[in-house]
Amino acid sequence: MRTRQIGSLDVSVVGIGCNNFGSRLDEGGTAAVVHAALDAGVTFFDTADVYGGTKSEEFLGSALARRRDEAVVATKFGMPLDAERRGARPEYVRRALEDSLRRLQTDHVDLYQLHAPDPDTPVADTLAALDECVRAGTVREIGCSNFTAAQLAEADAAVAVGAARFVSVQNHYNLLHREPERDVLPACERLGMAFLPYFPLAAGVLTGKYRRDGSLPSGTRIAGMPSERRGTLLSPDNLAVAERLGDLARRHGRDTTALAIAWIAGHEVVASVIAGAMTPEQVRTNASAADWELTSSDMDEVDALAPPPHT
Repeated sequence: MRTRQIGSLDVSVVGIGCNNFGSRLDEGGTAAVVHAALDAGVTFFDTADVYGGTKSEEFLGSALARRRDEAVVATKFGMPLDAERRGARPEYVRRALEDSLRRLQTDHVDLYQLHAPDPDTPVADTLAALDECVRAGTVREIGCSNFTAAQLAEADAAVAVGAARFVSVQNHYNLLHREPERDVLPACERLGMAFLPYFPLAAGVLTGKYRRDGSLPSGTRIAGMPSERRGTLLSPDNLAVAERLGDLARRHGRDTTALAIAWIAGHEVVASVIAGAMTPEQVRTNASAADWELTSSDMDEVDALAPPPHT
């Protein structure tokens, strides 16, 4: 498994998104996925306090109990858990971290991320609180999520001299949603930040399991979504693109999932492609994509099928 850097952290180029833990996966299922990932060379696990109603952190912590030193654990805070536990106020940063450490059964978080900008709290105040966590040794690196390029620049300018700064940003990015290429990816390159894509498989559309005949496999993530969201993901255009990408992948002896992951990993600013998995088999499928390094001509072929956004 290839590795890349998130600040000082060395992470596998394919990671595990833990949003299924505690919701669609019980504790036993979570443990099976986590151990399959570690056995496949996957070291990066990305969760959040809100995933599974806090159960994701709990289940991940239990699964990693005897293998914590093999994993790089990232979690997030700031999305509402209730009326009090939300946002990025300095006092809440400390409380949220203490709660996550307890649920994760660990004494430190490798990458602690602000899940979304908080318009009610100056980012400089949040950064100062996060810097205290880094200095205390309970956090190794800090990052953010759902930030625009302008917000990344604002946060970078707000960092005090010698203090911890955001080393990563986690945003929505895949072959059907290439908007980060307009400004966020260039901003990461300018600022020396790592980019972490969420929804790299477009909730399963880029696995090739959905067809234009209208059939909807039962038990899938999209099947449980509101009809409007489901309709957007499974639009005729998206399904047509996914089918064309599948044809390209098969010409290389691969499948759509491998192409979707390998294509994102083909961007050097991307540190780890964090894909969710429901079974050990899915983990191994995702991990195997790490050995496919697309050539420039491969990337051009993909651009022809799933065009980048106009800049």
